[in-house]
Amino acid sequence: MDEQAGPVNRTDAWDSGDAYEPYVGRWSRPGAREFLGWLAVPPGRRWLDVGCGTGALAETVLALGAPSEVVGIDPSPAYVAFARGRVTDSRARFDVGDALALRAAPASFDAVVSGLVLNFVPEPERALSEMSRVARPGGVVAAYVWDYAEGMQMMRHFWDAAGELDPGARELDEGRRFPLCKPEPLADLFRRAGLSEVEARAIDVPTVFRDFDDYWSPFLGGQAPAPGYAMSLGEERRAALRERIRDGLPTNPRGEHHLVARAWAVRGVR
Repeated sequence: MDEQAGPVNRTDAWDSGDAYEPYVGRWSRPGAREFLGWLAVPPGRRWLDVGCGTGALAETVLALGAPSEVVGIDPSPAYVAFARGRVTDSRARFDVGDALALRAAPASFDAVVSGLVLNFVPEPERALSEMSRVARPGGVVAAYVWDYAEGMQMMRHFWDAAGELDPGARELDEGRRFPLCKPEPLADLFRRAGLSEVEARAIDVPTVFRDFDDYWSPFLGGQAPAPGYAMSLGEERRAALRERIRDGLPTNPRGEHHLVARAWAVRGVR
């Protein structure tokens, strides 16, 4: 091919709930359910969702955790607006906020959680320090992130194919960029934040795509690193990437693609 690849864009776009939902939002909800079951926070507690995004985790807390209140914060005004429009429960509130400088008072929440966010925070140690600061003594601080290195299979198929066609794409591969996508670094981060009873576990979410278009179309939304990379390509290179991925995806006789999205979850006690 004579078309040249454009410059690698290291900016991770997070500004469209409508694009994020079909990409990974739909898979984050079953992961959130298992995450909350593992935390087993008693009812009537006050929760803070750091990096709430489209509100998937907060929505799950409201449905399953019987909280007294859920506060979600996110740096993206577009995501906060999306969450406010989607989650209308009177126990929920969503605000624009910074994980590195939480506006909450010390020891003001019983559970402080973060879903699929820590890898994208520029200073995760500072974020954990802030999450611990606003948790009450004996409260839980917990998070989960996708296993970009191995177990988030929809992304692994994408980046493995992209790297074969364009070695420069490997600079954007979350599995290479983010050390916190594995259990040991996550647990160490929580221990360094002074949390006790730290433990980590895997959460596996089946991701079934009814056909290749169901898999591929969300990568055209430009939201997050992989879709952003796909949409930075010209039509010829994007078509080549699409076909390379199609050739490598496991496919059953009905044309479905059965993959797994693995997340690593970690929790500790303030």
